[in-house]
Amino acid sequence: MIFSMTGYGKAESLVANNKKLVVEIKSLNSKSMDLSVRIASQLRSKELEIRTLIAQRLERGKMDLSIYYQDVVQDANTTVYTPINHDAFIYYYKELISLQNELGWANNQDIIAAIMRMPDVTKVQDSSEVNEEEWAVVLQTIEEAVKQFNAFREQEGASLYQMFCEKLDAIAALLTEVEPYEQSRVEKIKARIEANLEQLSATTQQAIDRNRLEQEMIYYIEKLDINEEKVRLTNHLKYFRETMESGKAIGDGQLAIGGVGKKLGFIAQEMGREINTLGSKSNQGEMQIIVVKMKDILEQIKEQVLNVL
Repeated sequence: MIFSMTGYGKAESLVANNKKLVVEIKSLNSKSMDLSVRIASQLRSKELEIRTLIAQRLERGKMDLSIYYQDVVQDANTTVYTPINHDAFIYYYKELISLQNELGWANNQDIIAAIMRMPDVTKVQDSSEVNEEEWAVVLQTIEEAVKQFNAFREQEGASLYQMFCEKLDAIAALLTEVEPYEQSRVEKIKARIEANLEQLSATTQQAIDRNRLEQEMIYYIEKLDINEEKVRLTNHLKYFRETMESGKAIGDGQLAIGGVGKKLGFIAQEMGREINTLGSKSNQGEMQIIVVKMKDILEQIKEQVLNVL
């Protein structure tokens, strides 16, 4: 089981004074935990606790956490009145009256309208800290958002798992296509070397030492043998699958996930080394084409592995 680093989760809870608490979590892929937090002023004192909780639950990724309050209209016929900040209104009024007297401006009709457009006049600043009861609601809402977020990650991870299985099957199928060319490749190489030596012998009028030729031929052909690369690549394909299936379950969204993305990246690198060695030893056009196809599929795997937690 694998999980994507791309995720989204949102949870809401009702709190006192017709307010709704909203928690949103978004993430993209990242090599480590990169957490950006935007929270309501009432929760500033709890920011460190919130960061610690998110880091424990979500492991890594480029995270964007937003926690804010919204006004709630309980009934369609209910009129919600926006409170006026008296202190701000009085301050702006005195400042404008003072400016009016200084400039000798006698028109008072637009002062109230101007004051109502000033910052913070129609928004009461609530900087008080949350009490224990409301903090418990905040924690519960964060946990619910984390649960939704991890469910999204799991769903995306299932799609990635299916894609990886298809790509691994494609590489395994291409690897079997190499086999028919192995023996014919060796025979062609032997024939080419012998033809060149015969031509050289005819030119120099010197006989060829057949025993030495066989020894050199065996040594050269052994260097071109690709059985070890095939076995290692097959093992890497198998290990890639096993690693994907070794990922830990989320556990109702409440536990940190055991990510395997970095490990899959290392395995993909090893697969690339074996494929490159196959290409360097192939010495045949048909095999080179197969190797190029393998490399193309492997690059697609590497690109998507970056998004695995």
